[in-house]
Amino acid sequence: MELKNDRFLRALARQPVDRTPVWMMRQAGRYLPEYREVRGQAGSFMDLCRNAELACEVTLQPLERYPLDAAILFSDILTIPDAMGLGLYFETGEGPKFHKPVRSVEDVARLAAPDAERDLDYVMNAVRTIRGELNGRVPLIGFSGSPWTLATYMVEGASSKDFRHVKTMLYDTPDAMHRLLDLLAQAVTDYLNAQIRAGAQAVQIFDTWGGALSTPAYLEFSLRYMEQIVAGLIREHEGRRVPVILFTKNGGQWLEHIAGTGADAVGLDWTTELADARARVGHRVALQGNLDPNVLFAKPSAIHAEVARVLDSYGEGPGHVFNLGHGISQFTEPAHVTAFLDALHELSPGYHREIRHD
Repeated sequence: MELKNDRFLRALARQPVDRTPVWMMRQAGRYLPEYREVRGQAGSFMDLCRNAELACEVTLQPLERYPLDAAILFSDILTIPDAMGLGLYFETGEGPKFHKPVRSVEDVARLAAPDAERDLDYVMNAVRTIRGELNGRVPLIGFSGSPWTLATYMVEGASSKDFRHVKTMLYDTPDAMHRLLDLLAQAVTDYLNAQIRAGAQAVQIFDTWGGALSTPAYLEFSLRYMEQIVAGLIREHEGRRVPVILFTKNGGQWLEHIAGTGADAVGLDWTTELADARARVGHRVALQGNLDPNVLFAKPSAIHAEVARVLDSYGEGPGHVFNLGHGISQFTEPAHVTAFLDALHELSPGYHREIRHD
Protein backbone atom coordinates (compact mmCIF):
# COMPACT_ATOMS: atom_id res chain seq x y z
CA MET A 1 0.00 0.00 0.00
CA GLU A 2 1.50 3.31 -1.08
CA LEU A 3 2.07 5.84 1.67
CA LYS A 4 0.64 9.17 0.55
CA ASN A 5 2.33 11.25 3.27
CA ASP A 6 5.69 9.97 4.43
CA ARG A 7 7.26 13.19 5.75
CA PHE A 8 7.17 11.84 9.33
CA LEU A 9 9.19 8.75 8.39
CA ARG A 10 11.53 10.79 6.21
CA ALA A 11 12.21 13.22 9.05
CA LEU A 12 13.02 10.35 11.42
CA ALA A 13 15.48 9.10 8.79
CA ARG A 14 16.94 12.63 8.61
CA GLN A 15 15.92 12.89 4.95
CA PRO A 16 14.63 16.05 3.21
CA VAL A 17 11.00 17.00 3.85
CA ASP A 18 8.79 19.72 2.40
CA ARG A 19 7.83 20.94 5.88
CA THR A 20 8.39 19.95 9.49
CA PRO A 21 6.08 17.00 10.28
CA VAL A 22 3.92 17.02 13.40
CA TRP A 23 2.00 14.67 15.65
CA MET A 24 1.15 14.99 19.34
CA MET A 25 1.57 12.69 22.29
CA ARG A 26 -1.88 11.77 23.65
CA GLN A 27 -3.09 12.79 20.21
CA ALA A 28 -6.42 10.99 20.57
CA GLY A 29 -7.60 11.85 24.04
CA ARG A 30 -9.92 13.53 26.43
CA TYR A 31 -9.51 17.02 24.96
CA LEU A 32 -11.71 16.01 21.99
CA PRO A 33 -15.49 15.96 22.56
CA GLU A 34 -15.91 13.23 19.95
CA TYR A 35 -13.48 11.08 21.93
CA ARG A 36 -15.49 11.54 25.11
CA GLU A 37 -18.62 10.47 23.26
CA VAL A 38 -17.03 7.24 22.04
CA ARG A 39 -15.48 6.63 25.46
CA GLY A 40 -19.00 6.83 26.95
CA GLN A 41 -20.27 4.27 24.44
CA ALA A 42 -17.42 1.85 25.18
CA GLY A 43 -18.29 1.31 28.87
CA SER A 44 -14.77 1.63 30.27
CA PHE A 45 -11.35 2.78 29.16
CA MET A 46 -10.02 -0.78 28.73
CA ASP A 47 -13.21 -1.81 26.93
CA LEU A 48 -12.42 0.97 24.46
CA CYS A 49 -8.85 -0.29 24.06
CA ARG A 50 -10.07 -3.86 23.49
CA ASN A 51 -12.61 -2.91 20.81
CA ALA A 52 -10.70 -2.71 17.52
CA GLU A 53 -13.36 -0.68 15.72
CA LEU A 54 -13.71 1.89 18.50
CA ALA A 55 -9.94 2.09 19.05
CA CYS A 56 -9.62 2.73 15.34
CA GLU A 57 -12.30 5.41 15.45
CA VAL A 58 -10.64 7.40 18.22
CA THR A 59 -7.19 6.96 16.64
CA LEU A 60 -8.47 8.60 13.47
CA GLN A 61 -10.52 11.36 15.12
CA PRO A 62 -7.62 13.85 15.40
CA LEU A 63 -6.77 13.32 11.73
CA GLU A 64 -10.30 14.33 10.78
CA ARG A 65 -9.84 17.64 12.61
CA TYR A 66 -6.19 18.47 12.03
CA PRO A 67 -3.53 18.18 9.29
CA LEU A 68 -1.30 15.80 11.23
CA ASP A 69 1.49 13.71 9.70
CA ALA A 70 1.07 10.48 11.68
CA ALA A 71 -1.54 8.53 13.59
CA ILE A 72 -0.68 6.89 16.90
CA LEU A 73 -2.37 3.71 18.05
CA PHE A 74 -4.99 4.28 20.73
CA SER A 75 -4.04 2.01 23.60
CA ASP A 76 -2.38 2.24 27.01
CA ILE A 77 1.16 1.67 28.26
CA LEU A 78 -0.13 -0.74 30.95
CA THR A 79 -1.45 -3.42 28.61
CA ILE A 80 1.58 -5.63 29.31
CA PRO A 81 1.23 -5.64 33.13
CA ASP A 82 -2.50 -6.18 32.67
CA ALA A 83 -1.78 -9.26 30.54
CA MET A 84 0.49 -10.51 33.35
CA GLY A 85 -2.58 -10.83 35.56
CA LEU A 86 -1.96 -7.93 37.94
CA GLY A 87 -5.56 -6.76 37.84
CA LEU A 88 -5.43 -3.37 36.14
CA TYR A 89 -8.34 -1.05 36.89
CA PHE A 90 -9.04 2.67 36.67
CA GLU A 91 -10.65 4.93 39.26
CA THR A 92 -12.09 8.25 38.17
CA GLY A 93 -9.70 11.06 38.98
CA GLU A 94 -7.04 8.72 40.35
CA GLY A 95 -5.62 7.02 37.27
CA PRO A 96 -4.55 3.38 36.86
CA LYS A 97 -4.24 0.95 39.75
CA PHE A 98 -3.37 -2.73 40.20
CA HIS A 99 -5.09 -5.20 42.49
CA LYS A 100 -1.84 -7.22 42.77
CA PRO A 101 1.21 -4.98 43.07
CA VAL A 102 4.66 -6.59 42.78
CA ARG A 103 6.41 -5.93 46.09
CA SER A 104 8.78 -8.85 46.75
CA VAL A 105 11.28 -11.24 45.24
CA GLU A 106 8.57 -13.91 45.37
CA ASP A 107 6.13 -11.66 43.50
CA VAL A 108 8.70 -11.15 40.75
CA ALA A 109 9.40 -14.89 40.52
CA ARG A 110 5.72 -15.61 39.90
CA LEU A 111 5.53 -13.35 36.84
CA ALA A 112 5.71 -14.58 33.26
CA ALA A 113 5.94 -12.53 30.10
CA PRO A 114 2.72 -12.51 28.09
CA ASP A 115 2.59 -13.76 24.53
CA ALA A 116 1.85 -10.61 22.55
CA GLU A 117 0.09 -12.35 19.67
CA ARG A 118 -2.13 -14.37 22.01
CA ASP A 119 -2.57 -12.36 25.20
CA LEU A 120 -2.60 -8.92 23.57
CA ASP A 121 -4.28 -9.87 20.32
CA TYR A 122 -6.80 -7.04 20.75
CA VAL A 123 -3.95 -4.55 20.29
CA MET A 124 -2.83 -6.23 17.07
CA ASN A 125 -6.43 -6.33 15.84
CA ALA A 126 -6.62 -2.58 16.44
CA VAL A 127 -3.35 -2.00 14.56
CA ARG A 128 -4.57 -3.98 11.56
CA THR A 129 -7.94 -2.23 11.58
CA ILE A 130 -6.34 1.23 11.78
CA ARG A 131 -3.89 0.48 8.97
CA GLY A 132 -6.77 -0.61 6.77
CA GLU A 133 -8.78 2.53 7.49
CA LEU A 134 -5.78 4.82 7.02
CA ASN A 135 -5.29 3.38 3.53
CA GLY A 136 -1.84 4.95 3.29
CA ARG A 137 -2.98 8.41 4.39
CA VAL A 138 -0.24 8.79 7.03
CA PRO A 139 2.03 6.36 8.91
CA LEU A 140 0.84 4.58 12.05
CA ILE A 141 2.91 4.75 15.24
CA GLY A 142 2.89 1.85 17.70
CA PHE A 143 4.17 2.22 21.25
CA SER A 144 4.94 0.75 24.63
CA GLY A 145 5.99 1.93 28.04
CA SER A 146 9.63 1.39 28.95
CA PRO A 147 10.49 -1.46 31.36
CA TRP A 148 11.32 1.01 34.15
CA THR A 149 8.10 2.97 33.68
CA LEU A 150 6.02 -0.22 33.62
CA ALA A 151 7.81 -1.42 36.75
CA THR A 152 6.99 1.78 38.62
CA TYR A 153 3.27 1.17 38.18
CA MET A 154 3.55 -2.54 38.90
CA VAL A 155 5.49 -2.10 42.14
CA GLU A 156 3.77 1.04 43.40
CA GLY A 157 0.39 -0.41 42.44
CA ALA A 158 -0.70 3.00 41.13
CA SER A 159 0.68 6.37 40.09
CA SER A 160 3.25 7.77 42.51
CA LYS A 161 4.91 11.05 43.40
CA ASP A 162 7.88 9.68 45.34
CA PHE A 163 8.29 6.12 43.89
CA ARG A 164 8.98 4.89 47.39
CA HIS A 165 8.21 1.20 46.87
CA VAL A 166 9.90 0.75 43.52
CA LYS A 167 13.04 2.61 44.60
CA THR A 168 13.18 0.56 47.80
CA MET A 169 13.18 -2.59 45.66
CA LEU A 170 15.83 -1.07 43.38
CA TYR A 171 18.20 -0.34 46.28
CA ASP A 172 17.39 -3.23 48.65
CA THR A 173 16.99 -6.07 46.15
CA PRO A 174 18.61 -4.94 42.88
CA ASP A 175 18.77 -8.51 41.58
CA ALA A 176 15.00 -8.81 41.84
CA MET A 177 14.58 -5.46 40.10
CA HIS A 178 16.86 -6.58 37.28
CA ARG A 179 14.88 -9.81 36.92
CA LEU A 180 11.68 -7.80 36.67
CA LEU A 181 13.14 -5.33 34.17
CA ASP A 182 14.66 -8.08 32.03
CA LEU A 183 11.30 -9.84 31.91
CA LEU A 184 9.61 -6.59 30.92
CA ALA A 185 12.23 -5.88 28.26
CA GLN A 186 11.52 -9.27 26.70
CA ALA A 187 7.79 -8.57 26.86
CA VAL A 188 8.10 -5.09 25.34
CA THR A 189 10.31 -6.38 22.52
CA ASP A 190 7.78 -9.10 21.69
CA TYR A 191 4.91 -6.61 21.98
CA LEU A 192 6.44 -3.98 19.69
CA ASN A 193 7.53 -6.57 17.14
CA ALA A 194 3.96 -7.90 17.07
CA GLN A 195 2.71 -4.36 16.47
CA ILE A 196 5.21 -3.96 13.62
CA ARG A 197 4.13 -7.23 12.03
CA ALA A 198 0.50 -6.10 12.37
CA GLY A 199 1.27 -2.84 10.57
CA ALA A 200 2.89 -0.23 12.85
CA GLN A 201 5.31 1.77 10.71
CA ALA A 202 7.24 3.41 13.57
CA VAL A 203 7.37 2.71 17.30
CA GLN A 204 7.94 4.88 20.36
CA ILE A 205 9.05 3.80 23.82
CA PHE A 206 7.64 6.04 26.55
CA ASP A 207 10.00 6.24 29.51
CA THR A 208 7.71 8.53 31.46
CA TRP A 209 9.39 8.05 34.83
CA GLY A 210 13.04 7.57 33.88
CA GLY A 211 13.70 11.15 34.90
CA ALA A 212 12.90 10.29 38.51
CA LEU A 213 16.16 8.34 38.79
CA SER A 214 19.71 9.38 39.63
CA THR A 215 22.16 9.22 36.75
CA PRO A 216 23.74 5.88 37.77
CA ALA A 217 20.30 4.37 38.41
CA TYR A 218 18.93 5.66 35.10
CA LEU A 219 21.78 4.12 33.13
CA GLU A 220 21.54 0.79 34.96
CA PHE A 221 17.81 0.36 35.47
CA SER A 222 16.21 2.27 32.60
CA LEU A 223 18.43 2.99 29.63
CA ARG A 224 20.12 -0.41 29.70
CA TYR A 225 16.79 -2.14 29.10
CA MET A 226 15.61 0.27 26.41
CA GLU A 227 18.86 -0.37 24.56
CA GLN A 228 18.17 -4.10 24.89
CA ILE A 229 14.73 -3.58 23.34
CA VAL A 230 16.06 -1.48 20.46
CA ALA A 231 18.56 -4.22 19.63
CA GLY A 232 15.76 -6.80 19.45
CA LEU A 233 13.27 -4.91 17.31
CA ILE A 234 12.31 -5.55 13.71
CA ARG A 235 13.91 -2.65 11.83
CA GLU A 236 12.76 -3.41 8.27
CA HIS A 237 9.19 -4.27 7.31
CA GLU A 238 7.04 -3.88 4.20
CA GLY A 239 10.09 -2.63 2.31
CA ARG A 240 10.74 0.28 4.69
CA ARG A 241 12.85 0.95 7.74
CA VAL A 242 10.82 0.95 10.96
CA PRO A 243 12.18 3.85 13.03
CA VAL A 244 12.35 3.76 16.83
CA ILE A 245 11.84 6.83 19.03
CA LEU A 246 12.90 6.92 22.69
CA PHE A 247 11.33 9.47 25.01
CA THR A 248 12.51 9.91 28.59
CA LYS A 249 10.63 12.68 30.35
CA ASN A 250 13.09 14.91 32.24
CA GLY A 251 15.91 13.01 30.56
CA GLY A 252 17.71 15.80 28.73
CA GLN A 253 20.82 15.44 30.89
CA TRP A 254 21.32 11.94 29.43
CA LEU A 255 20.81 12.90 25.80
CA GLU A 256 24.16 11.60 24.56
CA HIS A 257 23.55 8.24 26.25
CA ILE A 258 20.04 7.96 24.79
CA ALA A 259 21.33 8.84 21.32
CA GLY A 260 23.83 5.98 21.63
CA THR A 261 21.20 3.25 22.04
CA GLY A 262 20.68 2.66 18.32
CA ALA A 263 17.32 4.46 18.27
CA ASP A 264 16.54 6.62 15.25
CA ALA A 265 15.13 9.56 17.20
CA VAL A 266 15.04 11.03 20.69
CA GLY A 267 11.94 12.73 22.06
CA LEU A 268 12.61 15.78 24.22
CA ASP A 269 10.46 17.46 26.81
CA TRP A 270 10.29 21.26 26.95
CA THR A 271 13.07 21.62 29.52
CA THR A 272 15.79 20.79 26.98
CA GLU A 273 16.52 23.41 24.34
CA LEU A 274 16.54 21.98 20.82
CA ALA A 275 19.57 24.02 19.75
CA ASP A 276 21.56 22.63 22.67
CA ALA A 277 20.32 19.08 22.02
CA ARG A 278 21.27 19.30 18.36
CA ALA A 279 24.72 20.60 19.20
CA ARG A 280 25.23 17.71 21.59
CA VAL A 281 24.09 14.82 19.36
CA GLY A 282 25.02 16.18 15.94
CA HIS A 283 23.77 13.95 13.15
CA ARG A 284 23.41 10.79 15.23
CA VAL A 285 19.63 10.90 15.68
CA ALA A 286 16.55 12.87 14.71
CA LEU A 287 14.98 15.01 17.42
CA GLN A 288 11.31 15.14 18.34
CA GLY A 289 9.77 17.98 20.31
CA ASN A 290 9.33 20.09 22.19
CA LEU A 291 6.62 22.72 22.75
CA ASP A 292 5.46 23.14 26.35
CA PRO A 293 1.89 21.75 26.23
CA ASN A 294 0.67 24.57 28.46
CA VAL A 295 1.45 27.04 25.68
CA LEU A 296 -1.78 25.75 24.11
CA PHE A 297 -3.76 27.53 26.85
CA ALA A 298 -2.34 30.88 25.74
CA LYS A 299 -3.61 33.32 23.12
CA PRO A 300 -3.04 32.44 19.44
CA SER A 301 -0.41 35.18 19.17
CA ALA A 302 1.57 33.66 22.04
CA ILE A 303 1.22 30.17 20.55
CA HIS A 304 2.49 31.52 17.23
CA ALA A 305 5.50 33.14 18.88
CA GLU A 306 6.46 30.00 20.79
CA VAL A 307 6.14 27.79 17.70
CA ALA A 308 8.47 30.21 15.92
CA ARG A 309 10.94 30.03 18.81
CA VAL A 310 10.99 26.21 18.78
CA LEU A 311 11.54 26.10 15.02
CA ASP A 312 14.29 28.69 15.25
CA SER A 313 15.93 26.73 18.05
CA TYR A 314 16.15 23.62 15.88
CA GLY A 315 17.29 25.63 12.86
CA GLU A 316 17.58 24.50 9.28
CA GLY A 317 18.24 21.00 8.05
CA PRO A 318 16.51 17.63 8.28
CA GLY A 319 15.75 15.51 11.31
CA HIS A 320 13.10 17.43 13.27
CA VAL A 321 9.62 16.13 14.15
CA PHE A 322 7.52 18.79 15.86
CA ASN A 323 5.70 17.59 18.94
CA LEU A 324 4.66 18.78 22.34
CA GLY A 325 7.23 18.37 25.09
CA HIS A 326 4.90 15.84 26.72
CA GLY A 327 1.26 14.85 26.28
CA ILE A 328 -1.53 17.23 25.40
CA SER A 329 -3.70 18.24 28.37
CA GLN A 330 -7.28 17.03 28.58
CA PHE A 331 -8.31 20.64 29.19
CA THR A 332 -6.85 21.99 25.95
CA GLU A 333 -9.36 23.65 23.64
CA PRO A 334 -9.39 22.09 20.15
CA ALA A 335 -9.38 25.61 18.67
CA HIS A 336 -6.00 26.22 20.32
CA VAL A 337 -4.64 23.06 18.71
CA THR A 338 -5.77 24.51 15.39
CA ALA A 339 -3.93 27.75 16.20
CA PHE A 340 -0.79 25.74 16.99
CA LEU A 341 -0.93 23.79 13.72
CA ASP A 342 -1.73 26.89 11.68
CA ALA A 343 1.35 28.58 13.13
CA LEU A 344 3.52 25.55 12.46
CA HIS A 345 2.43 25.25 8.85
CA GLU A 346 2.91 28.97 8.29
CA LEU A 347 6.36 29.03 9.85
CA SER A 348 7.68 25.56 9.05
CA PRO A 349 10.94 25.69 7.11
CA GLY A 350 10.50 25.04 3.40
CA TYR A 351 14.19 24.86 2.56
CA HIS A 352 13.89 21.35 1.06
CA ARG A 353 10.75 21.96 -0.95
CA GLU A 354 12.62 22.61 -4.19
CA ILE A 355 14.54 19.31 -4.13
CA ARG A 356 11.72 16.91 -3.34
CA HIS A 357 10.36 15.40 -6.53
CA ASP A 358 8.52 12.27 -5.36
